[in-house]
Amino acid sequence: MKTASVRVVAASLVLFASSALGQMRVVHDASRNRIWTLESDGVYLQEGASKRRFALPGWTYVKQAYACAPALAIDADGAAVVSSNVVSRLWRVDPVASRVTMHEPVLDADADKDIGFTALAFDQGVFYAASGAHGSLWRLDPMLRRAQKLELSAPIAGACSLAAERTKARRTVVLCVGGDEIAQAIYLAPDQRSGYVRNLSCADPRIALRKGD
Repeated sequence: MKTASVRVVAASLVLFASSALGQMRVVHDASRNRIWTLESDGVYLQEGASKRRFALPGWTYVKQAYACAPALAIDADGAAVVSSNVVSRLWRVDPVASRVTMHEPVLDADADKDIGFTALAFDQGVFYAASGAHGSLWRLDPMLRRAQKLELSAPIAGACSLAAERTKARRTVVLCVGGDEIAQAIYLAPDQRSGYVRNLSCADPRIALRKGD
């Protein structure tokens, strides 16, 4: 079994957080030659020499001293999706139509909690979202209307980043979770309603094997 580099689905998207110049998140969309930057006053799109800012009406978040930064990811159409890290709201930025829409997905659990998303990953037409404060993982439909909580074998508290990888040996979806104090891998069940959590970095050579394989 090769231990080579982790192949992230949509490998052209590289996600990282930066504190420089007020940046919260930066995503490189190499296939479209775009760079998205999330800052305190909205999300910026760099295309060649052109740079545009998109305001996010009603966007609320807490500073990174108290929680992971709001998340930023790109969907299949090249639109940026931004989260709040305190409430379950999302903003979709369509750069072609120059339109920003707010979405409030209906949660199927934890209605008594304020669920903010601190990590997002897009894979095979759906979003996966992590709540670092509650250690939970959610599956969102592409229209951002519904959020289904996945049953995990262990919490992913402190999750600040999320990336999807599909193993070569089978179609198991593996979600790579990162944070200041955690590095975990989540192996999703075939029905994607639950996941097995391992305390492994996705760069670990054992990532290709589940416990018992």
